[in-house]
Amino acid sequence: SMHEKTSVPALIEELYTFLKQADARELGMLFRDLDAAKAAGDAVNTHRLLHKIDEFETHVVPIIADIDAGFGNAEATYLLAKKFIEAGACCIQIENQVSDEKQCGHQDGKVTVPHEDFLAKIRAVRYAFMELGVDDGIIVARTDSLGAGLTKQIAFVREPGDIADQYNSFLDCEDVDTANLGHGDVLITRDGKLVKPKRLPSNLYQFRPGTGEDRCVLDCITSLQNGADLLWIETEKPHIGQIGGMVSRIREVIPNAKLVYNNSPSFNWTLNFRQQVFDAWEAAGKDVSAYDRARLMSVDYDGTELGVEADERIRTFQKDAAREAGIFHHLITLPTYHTAALSTDNLAKRYFGEEGMLGYVKQVQREEIRQGIACVKHQNMAGSDIGDDHKEYFAGEAALKAGGAHNTMNQFAA
Repeated sequence: SMHEKTSVPALIEELYTFLKQADARELGMLFRDLDAAKAAGDAVNTHRLLHKIDEFETHVVPIIADIDAGFGNAEATYLLAKKFIEAGACCIQIENQVSDEKQCGHQDGKVTVPHEDFLAKIRAVRYAFMELGVDDGIIVARTDSLGAGLTKQIAFVREPGDIADQYNSFLDCEDVDTANLGHGDVLITRDGKLVKPKRLPSNLYQFRPGTGEDRCVLDCITSLQNGADLLWIETEKPHIGQIGGMVSRIREVIPNAKLVYNNSPSFNWTLNFRQQVFDAWEAAGKDVSAYDRARLMSVDYDGTELGVEADERIRTFQKDAAREAGIFHHLITLPTYHTAALSTDNLAKRYFGEEGMLGYVKQVQREEIRQGIACVKHQNMAGSDIGDDHKEYFAGEAALKAGGAHNTMNQFAA
């Protein structure tokens, strides 16, 4: 997530720099091998390497940048989007939460804005793409309405049934007796009578419970009708039926609607899918007395029929969701954070425990060598060989190179 306006554009630029450096490293090694093949008069390898260089596939890939809710009004969104695009982002994702009340998509207390406010921000992002000459920039419109039961504003209605009126129709209202109005009450008219939207001490208005899916569908349809390319529906669980039900309704209006989905580590995938299997079996009349639904996360269920079935559903989730729920692009956020946390924690326990140095060597370095992981030669990854090549080109025999016979990286030769 982004906590200041410069951090993510800077990260995008850093990522692209790293990816281009990865190209430079691999191409540099190929040209080294080519020079060696030519010097040895090896025509077969010379031809092979020339072909490999010609067919080299870049590491540079399109980056989807999360702009959160735009960090301000539509003008702020436009200015920030420009920074993202100038840094190299080809796809901007924006959500319909209130900017100054923004919460993580998997936390409570989320607040949405009226459709017209959100559509203005989508137009702001499109304007930034157009101004910078990016005709095929992609916009992902994310709706948090499923988990957002609050709004900061009552939308301004111009005529009955317009988009603002539809937004307001979801407000939790109660009829009022004009003889007993409270001091400072906010009232709106609906179908010819006065009603009072439920307002919290935070000055936020409450939606009716159970309206989340209807609001999501309306959010998605209006976003696609106003310049968005892809949708993101933030859900509280990875459930294909729930997602597919909403996408089917969206496609009644927009037949080619496509969804981006976050395969998030905020979900407890194991528990969610074991409960889904439990519920499906129970609904089908299967005996589930051997399982306690409340404690299905337990290791006791790992080898059971239910545990195996749940794992299989997790394994095929992307394929099943693409087929059954129109998910066009799967994202997985934060995997490196969690991988690094788990592996570092385990390494520390081994290294400072009985295994000592073997805790690193056996489960990290030995596996890097045997699996051919390039990072085992971390100096090479940092560009030392490219530096050596430059020194040789610039200074000839006088070059003081890092990769000589005494280079410890030579211990890792395949």
